[in-house]
Amino acid sequence: MEHSGEAYALADLREAAEALWPGAIAESWDRVGLVTGADSAPLRRVLLAVDAVGETAAEALEWGADALLTHHPLLLRGVHTVAEDTAKGALLARLIRGGCALLTAHTNADQPAGGVSDVIAERLGLTGTAPIVPHASDSSIGIGRVGRLAAPESLRAFAERIAAELPATVSGVRVAGDPDRLVQRIALLGGAGDSLLDHASVRGADVYVTSDLRHHPAQESLEASAVVGGPALVDVAHWASESLWLAGAADLLSARLPGVQFRVSGRRTDPWSFSVGALPE
Repeated sequence: MEHSGEAYALADLREAAEALWPGAIAESWDRVGLVTGADSAPLRRVLLAVDAVGETAAEALEWGADALLTHHPLLLRGVHTVAEDTAKGALLARLIRGGCALLTAHTNADQPAGGVSDVIAERLGLTGTAPIVPHASDSSIGIGRVGRLAAPESLRAFAERIAAELPATVSGVRVAGDPDRLVQRIALLGGAGDSLLDHASVRGADVYVTSDLRHHPAQESLEASAVVGGPALVDVAHWASESLWLAGAADLLSARLPGVQFRVSGRRTDPWSFSVGALPE
Protein backbone atom coordinates (compact mmCIF):
# COMPACT_ATOMS: atom_id res chain seq x y z
CA MET A 1 0.00 0.00 0.00
CA GLU A 2 1.31 3.46 -0.92
CA HIS A 3 1.72 5.96 1.89
CA SER A 4 3.17 9.38 2.41
CA GLY A 5 6.37 9.65 4.46
CA GLU A 6 5.94 7.48 7.51
CA ALA A 7 2.14 7.55 7.61
CA TYR A 8 1.08 3.90 7.67
CA ALA A 9 -2.28 2.18 7.60
CA LEU A 10 -3.46 -1.21 8.83
CA ALA A 11 -3.13 -2.51 5.27
CA ASP A 12 0.63 -2.03 5.57
CA LEU A 13 0.75 -4.25 8.65
CA ARG A 14 -1.30 -6.91 6.90
CA GLU A 15 1.06 -6.78 3.93
CA ALA A 16 4.15 -7.04 6.12
CA ALA A 17 2.71 -9.92 8.13
CA GLU A 18 1.73 -11.77 4.95
CA ALA A 19 5.25 -11.37 3.58
CA LEU A 20 6.78 -12.75 6.78
CA TRP A 21 4.17 -15.39 7.61
CA PRO A 22 2.18 -16.24 4.48
CA GLY A 23 -1.35 -17.39 5.14
CA ALA A 24 -0.90 -20.10 2.50
CA ILE A 25 1.53 -22.05 4.72
CA ALA A 26 -0.86 -22.18 7.68
CA GLU A 27 -2.34 -25.58 8.49
CA SER A 28 -5.68 -26.22 6.79
CA TRP A 29 -7.57 -26.16 10.09
CA ASP A 30 -6.04 -22.88 11.22
CA ARG A 31 -7.59 -19.40 11.16
CA VAL A 32 -5.02 -16.67 10.60
CA GLY A 33 -4.92 -13.09 9.35
CA LEU A 34 -7.16 -10.14 10.13
CA VAL A 35 -9.94 -10.72 12.65
CA THR A 36 -11.23 -7.18 12.99
CA GLY A 37 -10.13 -3.78 11.67
CA ALA A 38 -10.22 -1.60 8.56
CA ASP A 39 -7.35 -1.47 6.08
CA SER A 40 -7.56 2.33 5.91
CA ALA A 41 -7.21 2.82 9.68
CA PRO A 42 -4.01 4.61 10.75
CA LEU A 43 -1.19 2.50 12.13
CA ARG A 44 1.17 3.96 14.71
CA ARG A 45 1.46 1.39 17.49
CA VAL A 46 1.24 -2.42 17.47
CA LEU A 47 1.26 -4.70 20.51
CA LEU A 48 2.37 -8.33 20.07
CA ALA A 49 1.19 -11.08 22.42
CA VAL A 50 0.71 -14.84 22.50
CA ASP A 51 -2.97 -14.65 23.43
CA ALA A 52 -5.93 -12.41 22.66
CA VAL A 53 -7.42 -12.20 26.15
CA GLY A 54 -8.78 -9.50 28.42
CA GLU A 55 -5.34 -8.66 29.84
CA THR A 56 -3.62 -8.16 26.49
CA ALA A 57 -6.58 -6.26 25.04
CA ALA A 58 -6.50 -3.94 28.05
CA GLU A 59 -2.74 -3.47 27.65
CA ALA A 60 -3.17 -2.63 23.96
CA LEU A 61 -5.90 -0.10 24.63
CA GLU A 62 -4.08 1.50 27.58
CA TRP A 63 -1.02 1.99 25.36
CA GLY A 64 -3.11 3.38 22.53
CA ALA A 65 -2.25 0.56 20.14
CA ASP A 66 -3.86 0.59 16.72
CA ALA A 67 -3.46 -3.17 16.38
CA LEU A 68 -2.97 -6.24 18.54
CA LEU A 69 -1.09 -9.05 16.78
CA THR A 70 -1.40 -12.39 18.56
CA HIS A 71 -0.05 -15.87 17.96
CA HIS A 72 -3.16 -17.73 19.07
CA PRO A 73 -6.35 -17.20 17.06
CA LEU A 74 -9.30 -15.82 19.01
CA LEU A 75 -11.81 -17.44 16.64
CA LEU A 76 -10.10 -20.75 15.88
CA ARG A 77 -13.30 -22.70 16.47
CA GLY A 78 -16.66 -21.64 15.12
CA VAL A 79 -18.76 -19.27 17.18
CA HIS A 80 -22.39 -18.41 16.54
CA THR A 81 -22.53 -15.11 18.39
CA VAL A 82 -20.33 -12.19 19.32
CA ALA A 83 -22.83 -10.88 21.86
CA GLU A 84 -21.17 -8.93 24.63
CA ASP A 85 -22.38 -11.34 27.28
CA THR A 86 -19.87 -13.84 25.82
CA ALA A 87 -16.15 -13.59 26.51
CA LYS A 88 -15.10 -13.39 22.87
CA GLY A 89 -17.87 -11.00 21.94
CA ALA A 90 -16.97 -8.68 24.81
CA LEU A 91 -13.28 -8.77 23.84
CA LEU A 92 -14.00 -7.94 20.21
CA ALA A 93 -16.33 -5.12 21.20
CA ARG A 94 -13.66 -3.57 23.43
CA LEU A 95 -11.12 -3.67 20.64
CA ILE A 96 -13.49 -2.29 18.01
CA ARG A 97 -14.68 0.55 20.25
CA GLY A 98 -11.05 1.31 21.10
CA GLY A 99 -10.02 1.44 17.45
CA CYS A 100 -7.64 -1.49 17.86
CA ALA A 101 -7.46 -4.08 15.09
CA LEU A 102 -6.77 -7.77 15.80
CA LEU A 103 -4.54 -9.97 13.64
CA THR A 104 -3.28 -13.52 14.10
CA ALA A 105 -0.15 -15.35 12.91
CA HIS A 106 -0.35 -18.94 14.18
CA THR A 107 0.84 -22.04 12.31
CA ASN A 108 2.02 -19.77 9.50
CA ALA A 109 4.42 -18.31 12.10
CA ASP A 110 5.40 -21.78 13.36
CA GLN A 111 6.70 -23.05 10.03
CA PRO A 112 9.25 -20.61 8.52
CA ALA A 113 12.80 -19.70 9.45
CA GLY A 114 12.62 -17.47 12.50
CA GLY A 115 9.36 -19.11 13.52
CA VAL A 116 8.34 -20.32 16.95
CA SER A 117 10.24 -23.64 16.98
CA ASP A 118 13.18 -22.13 15.10
CA VAL A 119 13.62 -19.52 17.83
CA ILE A 120 13.64 -22.18 20.55
CA ALA A 121 16.17 -24.25 18.59
CA GLU A 122 18.42 -21.21 18.24
CA ARG A 123 18.16 -20.38 21.95
CA LEU A 124 19.22 -23.94 22.78
CA GLY A 125 22.18 -23.84 20.40
CA LEU A 126 21.00 -26.59 18.06
CA THR A 127 22.86 -27.09 14.79
CA GLY A 128 21.85 -28.76 11.54
CA THR A 129 18.18 -28.15 12.25
CA ALA A 130 15.40 -29.39 10.00
CA PRO A 131 11.61 -29.51 10.37
CA ILE A 132 10.08 -32.55 12.02
CA VAL A 133 7.24 -32.34 9.49
CA PRO A 134 8.37 -30.51 6.34
CA HIS A 135 5.79 -28.35 4.58
CA ALA A 136 4.48 -29.75 1.30
CA SER A 137 5.45 -26.58 -0.57
CA ASP A 138 9.00 -26.26 0.81
CA SER A 139 10.92 -28.93 2.68
CA SER A 140 13.13 -26.33 4.39
CA ILE A 141 10.18 -25.09 6.45
CA GLY A 142 7.60 -26.94 8.48
CA ILE A 143 6.35 -27.93 11.92
CA GLY A 144 8.83 -28.43 14.76
CA ARG A 145 12.60 -28.76 14.55
CA VAL A 146 15.15 -31.51 15.10
CA GLY A 147 18.87 -30.81 15.49
CA ARG A 148 21.96 -31.49 17.58
CA LEU A 149 23.72 -29.92 20.51
CA ALA A 150 27.39 -29.15 20.00
CA ALA A 151 28.23 -31.71 22.68
CA PRO A 152 26.24 -34.21 24.76
CA GLU A 153 24.98 -33.03 28.13
CA SER A 154 22.95 -34.61 30.89
CA LEU A 155 19.18 -34.49 30.67
CA ARG A 156 19.12 -32.52 33.93
CA ALA A 157 21.58 -29.92 32.65
CA PHE A 158 19.65 -29.63 29.40
CA ALA A 159 16.34 -29.18 31.21
CA GLU A 160 17.85 -26.57 33.50
CA ARG A 161 19.12 -24.68 30.47
CA ILE A 162 15.64 -24.72 28.95
CA ALA A 163 14.18 -23.39 32.19
CA ALA A 164 16.71 -20.54 32.16
CA GLU A 165 15.70 -19.55 28.61
CA LEU A 166 11.96 -19.51 29.25
CA PRO A 167 9.95 -17.00 31.27
CA ALA A 168 9.03 -18.50 34.63
CA THR A 169 5.63 -20.13 35.08
CA VAL A 170 3.86 -22.01 37.87
CA SER A 171 4.34 -25.36 36.14
CA GLY A 172 7.99 -24.74 35.31
CA VAL A 173 9.67 -27.49 33.29
CA ARG A 174 8.60 -31.10 33.79
CA VAL A 175 10.95 -33.91 32.77
CA ALA A 176 10.46 -37.64 32.21
CA GLY A 177 13.67 -39.64 32.04
CA ASP A 178 16.95 -40.44 33.77
CA PRO A 179 18.46 -37.11 34.86
CA ASP A 180 21.97 -38.45 34.13
CA ARG A 181 21.12 -39.63 30.61
CA LEU A 182 23.31 -37.91 28.00
CA VAL A 183 21.33 -36.16 25.29
CA GLN A 184 22.50 -34.59 22.04
CA ARG A 185 19.91 -35.11 19.31
CA ILE A 186 16.96 -32.86 20.18
CA ALA A 187 13.44 -32.74 18.75
CA LEU A 188 11.21 -29.83 19.75
CA LEU A 189 7.88 -28.27 18.98
CA GLY A 190 6.69 -24.96 20.41
CA GLY A 191 3.12 -25.31 21.67
CA ALA A 192 1.14 -28.53 22.05
CA GLY A 193 3.05 -31.46 20.57
CA ASP A 194 1.96 -34.88 21.75
CA SER A 195 0.49 -35.56 18.29
CA LEU A 196 4.08 -36.04 17.07
CA LEU A 197 5.24 -38.44 19.79
CA ASP A 198 5.20 -41.34 17.29
CA HIS A 199 6.93 -39.44 14.47
CA ALA A 200 10.18 -41.07 13.35
CA SER A 201 12.22 -37.89 13.91
CA VAL A 202 10.91 -37.67 17.48
CA ARG A 203 11.43 -41.37 18.20
CA GLY A 204 15.01 -41.05 16.91
CA ALA A 205 15.84 -38.12 19.19
CA ASP A 206 17.38 -38.33 22.65
CA VAL A 207 14.83 -35.89 24.03
CA TYR A 208 11.59 -34.29 22.85
CA VAL A 209 10.74 -30.80 24.07
CA THR A 210 7.15 -29.61 23.74
CA SER A 211 4.07 -28.53 25.72
CA ASP A 212 0.76 -29.92 26.96
CA LEU A 213 1.83 -33.55 27.08
CA ARG A 214 -1.15 -35.62 28.18
CA HIS A 215 -0.92 -38.56 30.57
CA HIS A 216 -1.61 -41.48 28.25
CA PRO A 217 0.40 -40.38 25.18
CA ALA A 218 3.37 -39.51 27.40
CA GLN A 219 3.13 -42.76 29.33
CA GLU A 220 2.85 -44.83 26.15
CA SER A 221 5.86 -43.04 24.66
CA LEU A 222 7.97 -43.81 27.71
CA GLU A 223 6.84 -47.45 27.78
CA ALA A 224 7.81 -47.81 24.13
CA SER A 225 11.17 -46.18 24.84
CA ALA A 226 11.91 -48.79 27.52
CA VAL A 227 11.47 -51.56 24.94
CA VAL A 228 12.77 -50.20 21.63
CA GLY A 229 14.42 -46.92 22.63
CA GLY A 230 13.12 -43.40 22.30
CA PRO A 231 13.32 -39.91 23.71
CA ALA A 232 13.18 -38.53 27.19
CA LEU A 233 10.37 -35.96 27.49
CA VAL A 234 10.57 -32.33 28.50
CA ASP A 235 7.22 -30.61 28.98
CA VAL A 236 7.28 -26.80 29.15
CA ALA A 237 4.49 -24.27 29.59
CA HIS A 238 2.67 -23.63 26.30
CA TRP A 239 2.61 -19.83 26.68
CA ALA A 240 6.26 -19.72 27.71
CA SER A 241 7.49 -21.71 24.71
CA GLU A 242 5.67 -19.49 22.21
CA SER A 243 6.45 -16.19 23.93
CA LEU A 244 10.10 -16.39 22.80
CA TRP A 245 9.00 -15.73 19.21
CA LEU A 246 7.47 -12.32 19.92
CA ALA A 247 10.61 -10.18 20.22
CA GLY A 248 12.02 -11.36 16.91
CA ALA A 249 8.64 -10.92 15.23
CA ALA A 250 8.48 -7.34 16.49
CA ASP A 251 11.97 -6.68 15.11
CA LEU A 252 11.06 -8.09 11.69
CA LEU A 253 7.93 -5.97 11.48
CA SER A 254 9.77 -2.88 12.66
CA ALA A 255 12.33 -3.29 9.88
CA ARG A 256 9.52 -3.36 7.32
CA LEU A 257 7.52 -0.53 8.87
CA PRO A 258 10.01 2.03 10.26
CA GLY A 259 8.27 4.67 12.29
CA VAL A 260 5.61 2.32 13.66
CA GLN A 261 6.13 1.43 17.33
CA PHE A 262 6.11 -2.29 18.09
CA ARG A 263 5.96 -3.57 21.65
CA VAL A 264 5.86 -7.08 23.13
CA SER A 265 3.22 -7.55 25.79
CA GLY A 266 4.50 -7.68 29.35
CA ARG A 267 1.51 -9.73 30.55
CA ARG A 268 1.93 -13.38 31.41
CA THR A 269 -1.07 -15.15 29.94
CA ASP A 270 -0.12 -18.60 31.16
CA PRO A 271 -3.46 -19.65 32.71
CA TRP A 272 -2.12 -21.14 35.97
CA SER A 273 -1.92 -19.02 39.15
CA PHE A 274 -0.24 -21.31 41.69
CA SER A 275 0.48 -24.95 42.50
CA VAL A 276 0.54 -26.95 45.73
CA GLY A 277 1.68 -30.39 46.80
CA ALA A 278 4.38 -30.99 44.20
CA LEU A 279 6.34 -34.18 44.81
CA PRO A 280 9.92 -33.36 45.92
CA GLU A 281 12.76 -35.09 44.10
